[in-house]
Amino acid sequence: MKPSHVSLTRRRLRIGRQRGVALVVALILLVLMTLVGLAAMRGVALEERMSANTYDRGLSFQAAEAALKEAESIVETARPTPAALAACVNGICGAPNPANTERWLDPLLAVPPNPGGWHSATVVVNGGISITPQYIIEYLGDTFPCQPGNPASTNDCKRYRITARSAPGADRAVVMLQSIYATD
Repeated sequence: MKPSHVSLTRRRLRIGRQRGVALVVALILLVLMTLVGLAAMRGVALEERMSANTYDRGLSFQAAEAALKEAESIVETARPTPAALAACVNGICGAPNPANTERWLDPLLAVPPNPGGWHSATVVVNGGISITPQYIIEYLGDTFPCQPGNPASTNDCKRYRITARSAPGADRAVVMLQSIYATD
């Protein structure tokens, strides 16, 4: 049986229409794949920035901790005793005035380089990045119990508040650490 002329024409029309629809579907799929690719690239860029910030904060934390340990070593060795309310000299300060702003929040001490304010500690280097942390040692006095909780303990032990920070600047993360150091 031979197909009629009309059925061949219908078949050709259907084939022609399908090619146009396939092109539109392919273009829509291409646009969708492009959008998915762009979203993935944006997500990867965001994750890369987050990991870089985490790395930077980790380095800043290590630098501040190194400055804290360096200041504690200075206190253990020298055991300085500046007068109460004395100005800071090379990062060593007298007991703070409770009515004043805390030294680590004081804008006059926060601007490096401030002679006698924040004292620069040893530079911390990690790969190509170097950070110069800073510290302040505040003498809190020598009227503290040497063995808290023991009534027979003497009250002549010294206390120091040490504040260390990674040096601010250049869009770096700033970490500030503080400890109370006791000596007898």
